[in-house]
Amino acid sequence: MPKRSPQGRLSGTFSHMEYIDLRSDTVSCPTPGMRSAIANAPVGDDVYGEDPTVNRLQDVAAERTGKEAGLFVPSGSMANQIAVRLQTRPGDVVLAGSRNHVLRYEAGSAAALAGVQLQTLGESGLFGAEDIRSAATSGNLHVPATTLCMIENTHNAGGGLAWPHDQLLAVTKQARRIGLALHLDGARIFNAAIATGHSAEEIAAPFDSATFCLSKGLGAPVGSVLVGTRDFIEKARAERKRLGGAMRQAGILAAAGLYALDHHVDRLADDHRNATRLADGLRKLGFAVDGTPETNMVMFRVADQNAFQVELEKKKVRISPIDSERMRAVTHLDVSTDDIDQTLSRCAEVGPF
Repeated sequence: MPKRSPQGRLSGTFSHMEYIDLRSDTVSCPTPGMRSAIANAPVGDDVYGEDPTVNRLQDVAAERTGKEAGLFVPSGSMANQIAVRLQTRPGDVVLAGSRNHVLRYEAGSAAALAGVQLQTLGESGLFGAEDIRSAATSGNLHVPATTLCMIENTHNAGGGLAWPHDQLLAVTKQARRIGLALHLDGARIFNAAIATGHSAEEIAAPFDSATFCLSKGLGAPVGSVLVGTRDFIEKARAERKRLGGAMRQAGILAAAGLYALDHHVDRLADDHRNATRLADGLRKLGFAVDGTPETNMVMFRVADQNAFQVELEKKKVRISPIDSERMRAVTHLDVSTDDIDQTLSRCAEVGPF
């Protein structure tokens, strides 16, 4: 029989029932309460702006982040690309942290769709005000203009790092001082809020636009929300159409997002505790763990990633590499404390390689 998570749902699908899946927080499935919300959602045609559940989600998202309006889109990548297209011109330079999501995990769309160049700053996704001042260019005919600064919070490839709030304010203030637009890739902004004690509204406050994912730690099956001023979102709606992201009776998806915002934000703290528990256990087993997790990601190193993955797969645990040096384990609502202990037991059998 498939196991039940602490939320009471049957975990996994037919092929995944027996697995502890730590590859990402995108692999979780809707809870019974979320499925009920989906089934009972009032819907309309969102292209006409007539889906009441989508409209409610967009209003709630804007309220949670302190912005005027929101736009429901199929993915975080689309949300980021809309923001880039609206705040740059072809040939511009966009500043972003090293190993950022837009550069590494969005299939080159910033170059292909917006025609911009990305310049990376700092290490582990974080950078300082001086990095901004040194990198930005303007007023020279021979060099491309720097027009946008993007910040990813939490930072995925940086191991789920949450920006220290004082550093975030210093960087955004410097960007403003030299005339840059600001976009927040807040795919996991609520993880950052839990980790830092600053609300999503406080984190998003310095930015012209921001986005967050409903389908990552929040456990919805699909979607992200892009937020900003009413004028920005009206333009974003047209960009969504151009990129093929306009949907019809999308309330059945938006209902899952509303349920997630109502029920799955505070529980992110459980994921953070489980990540710390996993990191501590791996360290005791002799694995080279990168620091103490700030949120729901554990980065550690093995000599032979492929062999380690294969052996863990045999023991019904799934963990993926994030790059050529590190493995990444991500906790989420379908992973219990018992699952963490089972993972550690199975890792002990495999060994640190």
